[in-house]
Amino acid sequence: MENIRRLRDYVLAMTQLVERHGADEPRMLDEGEKLLRALVTHDDWLPREFAAPSPESYRQYLLYCDPLERFSVVSFVWMAGHRTPIHDHTVWGLVGVMRGVELCEEFSSAVRKINSHQSKPGEVDRVSPAIGDIHVVSNAGSETAVSIHVYGANIGAVRRHTFDPATGKPNEFVSGYHNKTVPNLWDRSKENSAA
Repeated sequence: MENIRRLRDYVLAMTQLVERHGADEPRMLDEGEKLLRALVTHDDWLPREFAAPSPESYRQYLLYCDPLERFSVVSFVWMAGHRTPIHDHTVWGLVGVMRGVELCEEFSSAVRKINSHQSKPGEVDRVSPAIGDIHVVSNAGSETAVSIHVYGANIGAVRRHTFDPATGKPNEFVSGYHNKTVPNLWDRSKENSAA
């Protein structure tokens, strides 16, 4: 059963955080990480269609975008073997793993790998141009992985870059989203009629 209220409460908390501290990136990352960790430790709220894998490649589903595009919430779904190209974000971001295990390979430049680590359910990773935002993410296990990403913009509309792994040459891209609809966070009719 979907407890969509968790996502609605998360969106409300993030909206308040952005209103209070949106220009303070370190604070956004610190407090936003706590909020995201609380969300991804529960696996009863994400509507099934926003966790649907595709054999073609990983999927990026928009769950919510702030009306002023100050932040967006996205689910990523990865089947075994799926991976991103080397890419950047150009904005702050938080990645919370909800299902499965993800591998993050961090780069200091487009061709210089400096670190890698795995993230398991309940763990949150950070990206930002200020702390490093070039990486490759992949499914590190044999089961479908799902992570919830929060970015300091409408990430599906941001001009970003992938990088050629041999030369480091940047290629501009805009990721977009795989879904045409978003979850209805605001229909409280069932909650209110039960009360």
